[in-house]
Amino acid sequence: MGAMKTPGVYIVEKNAFPNSVVEVDTAVPAFVGYTEKADNKGKSLLNKPWRITSMVEFDNYFGKSSVPMFSLSEIGGASSTSAASDESATGASAATFTITIQGQRRGFSLSQLVGPAGGKYLLYRSMQLFFKNGGGPCYIVSVGDYSQDVEVDKLQRGIDQLVREQEPTMVVIPDAVLLDQKNCIAIQQAVLAHCGKMKNRITILDIYNGWKERQHPDGDCISQFRDALGINFLDRAAAYYPWLKTNIVQEKDISYQNIENKAELMRLIREELGPPLEKSTLKEQQQNKAVESINYDDQAWKTVLAESSGKKAEEISDDEVEQHKTLLNKSLIVMSPSFFKNLLKEMQTQLNLLPPSAAMAGIYTMVDNTRGVWKAPANVSLSAVVSPAVNITNDDQEDLNVTTQGKSINAIRSFTGEGTIVWGARTLDGNSLDWRYINVRRTMIMLEESIRLAAKKCVFENNVSNTWVTVRSMISNFLTGIWKRGGLAGASPEDAFSVHVGLGETMTQEDILEGIMRVTVLVALIRPAEFIEITFQQQMQKS
Repeated sequence: MGAMKTPGVYIVEKNAFPNSVVEVDTAVPAFVGYTEKADNKGKSLLNKPWRITSMVEFDNYFGKSSVPMFSLSEIGGASSTSAASDESATGASAATFTITIQGQRRGFSLSQLVGPAGGKYLLYRSMQLFFKNGGGPCYIVSVGDYSQDVEVDKLQRGIDQLVREQEPTMVVIPDAVLLDQKNCIAIQQAVLAHCGKMKNRITILDIYNGWKERQHPDGDCISQFRDALGINFLDRAAAYYPWLKTNIVQEKDISYQNIENKAELMRLIREELGPPLEKSTLKEQQQNKAVESINYDDQAWKTVLAESSGKKAEEISDDEVEQHKTLLNKSLIVMSPSFFKNLLKEMQTQLNLLPPSAAMAGIYTMVDNTRGVWKAPANVSLSAVVSPAVNITNDDQEDLNVTTQGKSINAIRSFTGEGTIVWGARTLDGNSLDWRYINVRRTMIMLEESIRLAAKKCVFENNVSNTWVTVRSMISNFLTGIWKRGGLAGASPEDAFSVHVGLGETMTQEDILEGIMRVTVLVALIRPAEFIEITFQQQMQKS
C-alpha cells in the first residue's frame, strides 16, 4: 500500500491461502476432415478450429453427410464393366451377393464410387459414432467440402491449425484412411510429430485396411502398419484393431437414389418381378404388408426410363413413370427376399463399416467424466456397434498386445453376452515401463498442463523462499485432491507424491542469478491390472 500520510485507520489484507491449481479438461478431441460446408452465418470456418458440443451444432456449422453413390453390376453380365475394383477407397471391398431371378442363380457386385462422385468421406459418420459413445465438447477443422478429393496436403494444413489451440487433448483424423496407404502413414506420422511438439495431447490412429483379417491375401495389415509408422513419439498415440460394423446408417437413410446406374437397377427389378401386378392385387398386398415410402421425383424417373429405353425424357409418359413406381413398391412388398432389399442391405453394410478412432475418442470422454482420466479406457462396451469387423481370439491378441517392436495394438473384441468390448489400454510405446499405458500418459499430461498453467502466476515473482513455499503449497494441495479422488497410488499423500523446490534442493546460486526457478514433482501413477493371476492350491482335509 502507499505511504500513510494522512491520520486515520488503514486496512491491510493479506492472502491466507495459496493460489489453487485448476484441473484442465482431459477429453477434448480435435477432428480433422471434410465437411459439407464450413460456415458461421456467412463467415468461413475453412481451416479454422471450431468448438462444438453436439451433433446439432455440427449440422449447423458444417452441414450433413455426403450422399453416397454406388455402382451396381451383374457379375459376368453385360454391365460388369461398370463395377468398381475389388477394393474401395474406404478400404471396404466391393460387396458381392447372389439371388435367384426367374429360377436362375445370379451374382452381383456393389461398390461405392471413388472420390467425390461416390461421396466417400468419413468425418460425419465418425462424429455420430463419437457422440453415441459419450462424446462431448470437441474441435472440428474442416479442410474442404464434398466436391474435393481427400488430399494429404489439406489434412496436413488442418493439423497445422491446431498449433494455435491449447485446449484439445486428442487428435483424430478418420478421413486419413481414404488416402492410399503411403499417404495415410504420412498423415499419421505428421500428427504424431504434432503431438510430440505440443506435449499436451495424444492421437488415436486407425489401422489402414483394418477391416481385413491378418491372414488376408493382400498381407498382414498390422505388420504393414508397424513397419511403416516409424518410432517417433509412440508414447503419444494409441491404435485399435479391427474396424467396427456399426448401425449408424439406417435403411431409411438410403434408397434407389444412391445407385448411379438406375436404369440397370430397374432392369434387374423388372426381370426379378416379371409382369406388373394388377392394381387390385397390389392393393391387396399393400393392405397386408407395410409399404416403405420413397420420395419419387417424376422427372428423375423419366430420365432413368429414357436412358434404359433409348427415348428422350419428354417422350416418357406419366403412365410409364407410375408403372416403374409400382415395380419398385412391389419389390419392397412382395419379394422375400427381394433383389432390392438385398441391395439396400449391402449398401447399408458398406456405409456402416467405420474405423474405430472416433468411437474410442467418445469412450475416452465417457470414462474421464465417470471415473477420471486415471482409469484405463478399457473393459467398456461400445455403443452403436454391431460387432468388430474381425473376430479376435486370445491367441490372435498375443502378438497385438506384446511384441518385440513395442508397437502394441489394442484389440476390440466381441464376448458372448457382453457385446463389443475394448480389450486393451496400451500406447504404441508398449515396451516402455513409463508410458506403456494410455491412462498413465494422459494423467501425466493433465497434471503437467494443470500445474504449468497455475505456475504462470509466479512468473516474474521474486525468486525467494516465500515464492517457493507458495508454489510448493499450491502444487501439494492440488495433488492431494487428485490422490483423494483415487488418481494417485499410495496409502498416504506422502506415498503418492512429493514436491521439491528451493535453493540447495532443486536450484543453485547460478539458477537464481539467471532467473530460473526449478520445481521437481514426483508422482506415483496408477497402472491398470492388465494381467490378473489367481492361484489355487489344495489343502489337507481338516475334519
